[in-house]
Amino acid sequence: MKYKSDKNYSHGDERKIGVLFVNLGTPDEPTTSAVRRYLAEFLSDPRIVEIPRVIWWVILNLIILNLRPKKSRNLYKKIWLENGSPLLVISNKIIDKIKKSKNIAQKKYLNIDLAMRYGNPSIIRALDHFKKQNINRLAIIPMFPQYSAATTASIFDEVTKEIKKWRNIPDIRFLSTYHDNSYYISACVNRIKTSWENKKKSKKLVFSFHGLPQVNLHKGDPYHCYCQKTARMIATELGLKEEEYVVTFQSRFGKQVWLKPYTDEVLKKLAEDGIDSVDVFCPGFLCDCLETLEEINMQSRENYISCGGKSFTYIPALNDYDKNIEAMEQIILGEIGNWDNDNMNSKENLETTKKLFDKQIHNKKI
Repeated sequence: MKYKSDKNYSHGDERKIGVLFVNLGTPDEPTTSAVRRYLAEFLSDPRIVEIPRVIWWVILNLIILNLRPKKSRNLYKKIWLENGSPLLVISNKIIDKIKKSKNIAQKKYLNIDLAMRYGNPSIIRALDHFKKQNINRLAIIPMFPQYSAATTASIFDEVTKEIKKWRNIPDIRFLSTYHDNSYYISACVNRIKTSWENKKKSKKLVFSFHGLPQVNLHKGDPYHCYCQKTARMIATELGLKEEEYVVTFQSRFGKQVWLKPYTDEVLKKLAEDGIDSVDVFCPGFLCDCLETLEEINMQSRENYISCGGKSFTYIPALNDYDKNIEAMEQIILGEIGNWDNDNMNSKENLETTKKLFDKQIHNKKI
């Protein structure tokens, strides 16, 4: 293996701290070809589909990638913004606001960037950028509050696959979960309260999390438990009784049994039982995306109303809401709290380092 080196490296250079936020990903545009490229990368990840590779290759390439891209393209077109995919647009807004936030902006040697696990901007691009910035410390923060092997662990796989090619490995911290982080919970609570202040509180609060095959839970994936705890902590802060909210799971795919109860089935049952108003909030999605804007706010709304429901309120994701920026700011500070590059990068220390190296005449680059 040829290891990646920094040809411009010089002893006595400033060293930076990198913080990389990673979201799931999105097609570059709402076209069949772009969606096919995205799905091919996404569904080729063994963390996503855990069946024998040969069998899955046949299913994926001969069936799914010939049928699904066109259908998904039409769904993306419903929610696509003038300046791009909602998930990417909102993710960029979050990063921009974090960079300008009070406690982050004052950190001179801190570089923050965004990557997508699938699609663009890629993890490799972001890491190459950090490498050129001469980072010696790196914090990875997945934009998934609840750990899952299918999301968070996949980011770990991709980051380490790239960094193991580096000659000079930085200190690395990887935040696997923050499902019970007090700042994150507070941001969710405030988001819901704001909705209730603007609109009348509904009879039932539905927490909808992205689903996973149920077998993952029995194999030791803690995702289901983390989702339950997140919802329970939010409900407690809101002062809700157990019967006033329900935890559900959406976006199931294929014929496997997924985590239950299913969001669509719960909403149908609520409507049929006379619960004619619901609020739906998706704590597992930091950014609004296809799964929230189309699946929940369009499909689920339509199905609930058609089954007899009267009022369906979708409470937006945390997005670039101020409380979410504060939460992300605190999460960053928690990860890099004792990383201080100020002394290392002081003028005196850098000059001393350079002078001492220059004296080592035996190891000069020829």
